[in-house]
Amino acid sequence: MFRELNIFFTALSFFTRIPFPRWGKFEKAYQHEAVKYFSIAGIIIGGLSSLVFALCHWLLPFNISLVLCMVFTTLLTGALHEDGFMDVCDGFGGGWNKERILDIMKDSLVGAFGISGILFVVLARFFGMEAISESSLPIVLIVAHSLSRTLAGSLVNSHNYARVDNSKAKNYAHKLSGGNQLFLWLTGLFPILLLQDIKFFLIIIPAFIAKFLLGRYFQKWIGGYTGDCIGATQQVVEIVIYLSFYIISVHL
Repeated sequence: MFRELNIFFTALSFFTRIPFPRWGKFEKAYQHEAVKYFSIAGIIIGGLSSLVFALCHWLLPFNISLVLCMVFTTLLTGALHEDGFMDVCDGFGGGWNKERILDIMKDSLVGAFGISGILFVVLARFFGMEAISESSLPIVLIVAHSLSRTLAGSLVNSHNYARVDNSKAKNYAHKLSGGNQLFLWLTGLFPILLLQDIKFFLIIIPAFIAKFLLGRYFQKWIGGYTGDCIGATQQVVEIVIYLSFYIISVHL
């Protein structure tokens, strides 16, 4: 039990600014299994974001509450996924082969592709959330943050790690056992039950298609994925979930 708690907090401290507890014992080996807790980390991030939105909306207009919710989520995660998305935009936008793409993605500077990409992501996230009813949004936030991290984490098993250096993300790039994969998916899909309508399980289809297409694109150009690719996948899938929920709730 103590070992599993350490693995969980390893995943949580990677995804958020929540510090590893002092009573815990961090070991590099725990990173190899931490991917299985990506979905639960997403549930926590989504839950805290929902709470912030609800508290803000108690006093403030809907749109302002959305902005403050987005600011909180960015601070909570340290803009980890946004940074990965910008690196992917710069790398794949400016590179012409695997080596050049990986070099650009590793560069700390942000280029025009990255700035343009993150602008579109922020706008798409805001308007996607705005299209959802005020009563449904808190639950949808939990679904989006958990399921997007499930699909992003699944890249670890469906693709190979593309870098050969000892980057931080490489410590998490170990394929999960069948049991751990099942745990990742069950915890990622569970929040959909909170929407109380089986039709919302259709959200999985466009979300999976987005992950599949991104994975195939990464595979074509760099032969697998990197930590930045995981972050970019999370960002795209999260937005796809907001849009899918709106389409399903309005048209089905």
